[in-house]
Amino acid sequence: MRQATRSLSLFLLAISLYPTLTGTGLWAGHPLANADILPPAPPWSGQSRSLAVAPDHEWATHFEKNDLMESPDHAATLSWFRRLCDASPKLHLKTIGTSHEGRAIVMVVASDEGVFSPEMLKKSTKPLVLIQAGIHSGEIDGKDASMMLLRDMTVRGNRAELLKSANLLIIPILNVDGHERRSAYNRINQRGPRVMGWRTNTRNLNLNRDYSKLETPGILSVVDVINRYDPDLYIDIHVTDGIDYQYDITYGFNQPHGPSPNISTWMREKLQPRVDGGLRNMGHVPGPLIFAVDPRNLEAGIVDWTATPRFSNGYGEWRRLPTILVENHSLKPYDQRVLGTYVFLEGILDTCREESASLRKAIAQDMKLKPNVVPVAWGPAQASPPPTIEFLGIAYEKETSSLSGGTWLEWTGKPATMQLPLVRFNRPTAEAQVPRGYWVPATWPEIIAKLERHGIELKRSEKPITVKVDMLRLSNVSLAEAPFEGRVRVSATVTAESQERTFPMGSAWVPTDQPLGLLAVALLDPQAPDSFFQWGYFLEILQRTEYFETYVGEPLAAQMAERDPQFKAAFDKKVAEDPEFAKNPRERLDFFFRKSPYMDATWRLYPVGRVMP
Repeated sequence: MRQATRSLSLFLLAISLYPTLTGTGLWAGHPLANADILPPAPPWSGQSRSLAVAPDHEWATHFEKNDLMESPDHAATLSWFRRLCDASPKLHLKTIGTSHEGRAIVMVVASDEGVFSPEMLKKSTKPLVLIQAGIHSGEIDGKDASMMLLRDMTVRGNRAELLKSANLLIIPILNVDGHERRSAYNRINQRGPRVMGWRTNTRNLNLNRDYSKLETPGILSVVDVINRYDPDLYIDIHVTDGIDYQYDITYGFNQPHGPSPNISTWMREKLQPRVDGGLRNMGHVPGPLIFAVDPRNLEAGIVDWTATPRFSNGYGEWRRLPTILVENHSLKPYDQRVLGTYVFLEGILDTCREESASLRKAIAQDMKLKPNVVPVAWGPAQASPPPTIEFLGIAYEKETSSLSGGTWLEWTGKPATMQLPLVRFNRPTAEAQVPRGYWVPATWPEIIAKLERHGIELKRSEKPITVKVDMLRLSNVSLAEAPFEGRVRVSATVTAESQERTFPMGSAWVPTDQPLGLLAVALLDPQAPDSFFQWGYFLEILQRTEYFETYVGEPLAAQMAERDPQFKAAFDKKVAEDPEFAKNPRERLDFFFRKSPYMDATWRLYPVGRVMP
C-alpha cells in the first residue's frame, strides 16, 4: 500500500503541474508519462529480443532506433515503407482509401513471386493472409512488428523463407486520423509506446464497431480489400484494456457454436498449437482472449466471448473468412509486445506453410453449410456453477479507496496461478430463419448500397414486382437512451405476417444461396444485434403519421364495440386490468382505431420482405 500511496502522490503532483511540465522538464525526460501510476511489470528478457537490429543498422525501424519504445508518425511510417518497397521487387505499396482528413490509408502487398494484382494472387497456390494494425491506433504494436517482419523477409533476407509460405496484405495503420492524434497521455493503462495515437477516428467513431454498418473510410477500405483480394486468413492486431495477468500475447476467434464451425476447429487444432509453441520458445506467454466478468472482482471469472459482425472477428466468421483477434497485454512493456507480435506472425506463416490445404478445406466445408435457422446472438451458458480454468494471473490486494469510496485491485507484479470460473457465451439468445432471399424496396437505396459494399450479390428489378412474402410486424419497440457509435440503437419483438406485396422498380432481390448469404441474414434480419434495423436505419417506420379526432374516434369505437362483442370484451378486460390505460381517454379510443381499416398498415412494419423456402 505504501507504494500505491507514493504513486498516487506523484500522479496528483504531475496533474497539478501539467500545464507547465508537458513537453518539458520532468515529463519530457520520463520514459513513459504514466510510469509512476501503472502496476509493476514483471521482468522480461525473452529470446525474441534477438529479432531487433542495432539502432545504426541501415534498415533499422524507428522502433529499433529509439530503445524499442517509440513508434513513428504517419508520414515517417509511409516514408519508411516507400523506401522498403522501392528496394524490394517482392513488395508493392498501394493506397486503398483516404481518411476524413485526407490521409492515405496504405497497404503493402508482399509476394515472393512478385505478383501483386488481386487476379494473380487468387491464382496462387499459396494462402493469402491479411494483417491489419492500428484499427485502434493507440494500439499500434502490429505496425512496428510488421515493419520488422517485412524487412527481414526481403531486404535483410534472414527470414526470406517465411514469404515462401504465403502471400501477404499488410495494412500498417487503418485508423490514420486517430493515429495522428498523438500524445503521451492517450492510453493511461498502456505501457508504451512513449507517444501513441487515439482509439477512435476524427468523427469519434470506433472502427471496430463498424463492420456491419460501414460508416468509416477505414472499414470501407478494408472491406473493399476483402472483396477484391479474397484472403484466406485475416489477422486484426489490438492491445487490451483491463486486468493484469502473466500472458503477454493473447488472441482468439469465435468457437464452433457460431456459423463457421469447421474454420473454428481448424484454428483451434491446427493453428493455435503452432503459434503458441513458437511464442513459448521465444520467451512469451500466449493466452486466450481475456475479458473479466467484473474487473474489480476477479473471482467472478473470465468471459469466453462470442463476437457479432460489428467486430472484425465476428464479421469474418459470418463471411466464412478465418479471422483472429489479437489482444496484446497493455500492461506489458512495448518492446515485449512488439517482439511478441513478430513471433506471433511468424507462427501464422509457419502454419500457412504446413496447413494451407487443411485451411482451404475448412473454409470450403463451411461454405457448403446451408442452415435453415441460424443463431444471431449469444448469452452466457446456463451451467451452474460454470467450469473453472487454470489462469496465469498476477497477485493482487483488494484496497478500499478514501477518494472514490470503492474497492480496487492493486496488482503486485508477482505471478500467481489461479482457478477461475469460465463463463462461456455460447447459448443462443436470438435465432433467425434463413429464407430463400429478401426483397429490399427501392425506397431504401442506402441499404441496397451497403449490401453491395459488403460484396453481397443482389439483383435489381427492372419493373414493379408482386410477390408473396413474409413481412415482419414490430412490437415492444425500444430505442436506446443515448447514441452509440453515431447511431440510436433499436430493438423490437417481431411477428411474421404472410402478405402479397408489390415492390417498386429498382428493388433488390438478395438471395441467401450465395457465398455471403449468411452475412445477408445477419444484416437484414431485425432480430440480429448488428442488423441494419438494430443500428437504427429504419427509424422512419416507427413514426405514426395519421391520427384521428375524437369527434370521429368516439362513433368509430362505438360502432366497432357494437359489431364485435369479442373485441368489446377484450377492451373491457384491458380497462379492468390496466389502470393507466383505463384513465387515458385517448389510449382507449386508440385501442379501437388501431384495429380499424383506417389505421396505417405500414406502421411498424419492417419494409424488407423475406421469401421463405
